[in-house]
Amino acid sequence: MKDVNPLAMVLAGGKGERLYPLTRHRSKPAVHFGGIYRLIDFVLSNLVNSGVYSIYVLTQYKAQSLLRHLQLGWVSAHPMDNFFILPVPAQMRIRETWYLGTADAVYQNIYLIKQFKPDIVLIFSADHVYFMNIKQMIDFHLSRNADVTVATVRYPIEECSRFGVISVDEDWRIKEFQEKPKQPTPIPGCKDKGLISMGNYIFNTDVLLEELMADAETENSSHDFGKDILPRICKSRKVFAYDFCSNRIPGIEKGNLCYWKDVGTISSYYEANMDLKNPLPSLNLYNPKWPVRSVKYHDPPAKVVIDAEGRVGHLENSLIAGGSIVSGGWVRDSIIGRNVYVDSRAIIEESIIVGDVVVKRNAQIRRAIIDEGNVIGEGEQIGYDLNKDAERFYVDPQSGIVVVPKITA
Repeated sequence: MKDVNPLAMVLAGGKGERLYPLTRHRSKPAVHFGGIYRLIDFVLSNLVNSGVYSIYVLTQYKAQSLLRHLQLGWVSAHPMDNFFILPVPAQMRIRETWYLGTADAVYQNIYLIKQFKPDIVLIFSADHVYFMNIKQMIDFHLSRNADVTVATVRYPIEECSRFGVISVDEDWRIKEFQEKPKQPTPIPGCKDKGLISMGNYIFNTDVLLEELMADAETENSSHDFGKDILPRICKSRKVFAYDFCSNRIPGIEKGNLCYWKDVGTISSYYEANMDLKNPLPSLNLYNPKWPVRSVKYHDPPAKVVIDAEGRVGHLENSLIAGGSIVSGGWVRDSIIGRNVYVDSRAIIEESIIVGDVVVKRNAQIRRAIIDEGNVIGEGEQIGYDLNKDAERFYVDPQSGIVVVPKITA
């Protein structure tokens, strides 16, 4: 990364409505992932691993769980001038409304940018799963003498309508930015793929301030980067697309080098978690050169033991987090979070147990997500009769995954 002073603004106020009921009591960036992480850990790890240490996290929707996670794992007790990760709650400093869109979230905190006086501002989403060496994107931005750079990734054309779709010229300068078009434009010469925005942007500071002020004064704007600012300025500003597939992570030389997941639905969230248990997962969490940082709890080691009757606990092709015990139960192809107890003869298959869950004797769970605080009763079955499950829990209509919501006191 060349000599430049960056400031990161992480957008972490999303509701995540399509992830309901996992987002009933928490914002989307606070949703658990992979047994020991939260979704926000990925963007923060990417920033810190890339040498970006000046980070504001803009929160809003049901932020308590997220704020607690940040406090325990990310926020320094003694931040220094250029070394801080600080949550910024919605404060209504400019207008008496919550954030109206992604651009308005930054605009309402424009004073933070003016105080810090960065050369560039990184505006990154907090709810995607991927590894990215952000230094390389910054270098691209500077080498193109760009006003704005948008991180992009190739995506199946039939799914592109959920995102901002971009068309570029031969130098990767953006010609058009379409937000969630009904008929996405494919990449030239590749009809089955489109080029979509990852929701990660780099702005020159002066450009960002000018465009935020202009957008704030536009009455018919929804005050969103993807819907309003980027489509408007790609004709008048030097806006470039950064090819995420050109990004390289230290320690990762093989596999899916373009892995990026928008875990915005129950089915995509489930699939991304299930991939982690594979012998060669698309997302390699076991790379010491690019660690995913999170809260470090003082949990005892996980263990798989024989129960009182001599039945051997069994754990096959699964992840299991600290403090969890499989005592004479059977766990296969699953993600087991922190402090889960699986009792004798219980069977868990192809499921995600978020954490702080008890699965009692003879219970059976298949293709389900069990959120925090639940006790699955003796002999109870989940995932075997979806009609019966739908009477008590949430059944995702797309995938048939059963979600047992979080239990709160």
